[in-house]
Order: sequence, then C-alpha cells, then structure tokens
Amino acid sequence: MLLPDQLKALWQRVDQQEITAAVFQDEQERLLAGYRDIWQEALCLEAHRTLPESLVAELGVYMHADTAEIQRRCAQALATLKGEWQATVVDGNRQSVVQYYDASEALLYELMWWHTLVEDSTPLAYVTALQFAQQHGCQRYLDFGAGVGSGGILFARHGFGVTLADISSTLLSFSQWRLGQRQLPAECLDLKVTQLPLQAFDMITAMDVFEHLVDPVETLEQIDVALQPGGFLFARLAAEIDEDRPQHIVQDFAPTFARLHALGYEQVWQDDWLWG
Repeated sequence: MLLPDQLKALWQRVDQQEITAAVFQDEQERLLAGYRDIWQEALCLEAHRTLPESLVAELGVYMHADTAEIQRRCAQALATLKGEWQATVVDGNRQSVVQYYDASEALLYELMWWHTLVEDSTPLAYVTALQFAQQHGCQRYLDFGAGVGSGGILFARHGFGVTLADISSTLLSFSQWRLGQRQLPAECLDLKVTQLPLQAFDMITAMDVFEHLVDPVETLEQIDVALQPGGFLFARLAAEIDEDRPQHIVQDFAPTFARLHALGYEQVWQDDWLWG
C-alpha cells in the first residue's frame, strides 16, 4: 500500500476512535521519515551529512559560487522568477514562455532549494511515484518536465532506465551534470529540438508541469505517443492561483482530463491524502 493510502486508512481508525490523533501523528511522522530517507539517500552526495548541505554544495560547485552566495540566490529565487516572468513573458505567447524557461538560471536555485525539503515535503511525491512504478513492474522511466533531474536520479538509483525531457537547456545541462557526478546513466531530451520516442516508456511522470503549459492538451498528446500500451502516466497538478508564481498559467484542467478520457486513459490511483 502506498503511503497516502496507509495514512488515509490510519486516519479512519482515528474516526472510529480506535487510536488517538496523537498516535496517528506519530505514525505519520515515522512513515514520512522513511520517505525522506529514500529521497535523501538517492540525492545526497557522500561528502555531506544532510540533504540541504549536499544540494547547496552541489549547486555551488556547478555555479562556481560559495555556500553563502548559493543560499542567498536560493532565498531570492522565487521573487527573481516572478520578476523575470513579468518582464519577459507575453500572455499567451508560446515562444516567450519557452524562452523564459530556457534561459532562467533562477529555476536552478528555486528547484534545488525546494528539493531540500526544508520548506515542504511535496517533492516526496516522486517517492510515491517510484513505489507505484515498482509495484507495477515498470522499467523504462521518463520524467517529463524534469527540472533539475532529482526524479531521474531517484529512479536511476533504483535501477530504472531513465530519460529526462524538458524545454530548458539550462535545466537539462545541470541535470545531465548531476547524473554524471553520480555515474548514473540517463538520456536527456531537449523538447525544443527533439520529439519523444514512440512507445518507449512504461512509466512517465509529469510533476507540477501541466500548470506551466500554454497548451496542456497538445502536450498530453505528445506524452501519449511516448507511453507504451498499458503504461502509466503519473501527474501532479497545481490548480490554485498563486500570486508568487505567475508561471502557473493553467487552473482549469477539465479539457486535459477530457482528452485523457478520449485517448482511453483510466484512473487507477489518486493521492487524495498527502500531495495530490
């Protein structure tokens, strides 16, 4: 049973007065700690004791900057990204959106800091996806909108064949470097110039991606071509308006779900407890 399902079932025992809320909280923290351990063991480099220390140091090596400077850039990354978006992106203009993601270095700092888990645990949805893929015998994995490559590193550590795809050359270059530092094999696809291969993957994740897309339905059709018959698309969507993240340009996913249905997809699982 996946962790969100475990916790949902455990809370039902609270509702039935079989256990107290305090007991539930303790068990939830214990189980989440197991997920954090899986995430940290995959991402943390040997020379570092904690995940924040490791990811900040890793980014410092890549960007040729000291720890204090990297931490400063991470702290400012969200505001920097918002400012870059407002200064460069034209509403509804696909090319300006592509150029924004392709060029911004602030994405490196925002995503790497997010993956430290210091501020929230939502990146652990990747661990749920990993365990889902393991339970279903998947072997060939694509992270669509791969960002800084942490999902790919996690899956590669657990023996999957890994491909990362993104429209950002900046992010792909960094992801490729990270995988190389760990001597983990992976293929990186620049979606500006390369199409996804036909029916090549039995597990595709699109984590916090669809809300950034000018045309989610068109992108879904590209992903569909790459998925093997019987394969799985594991997506996490942010549908709320976020004033700090104007990059979240889609809140209505009804057309996307309608297209999924038309393409023959069936929902086999949903996280309705932890990370959505």
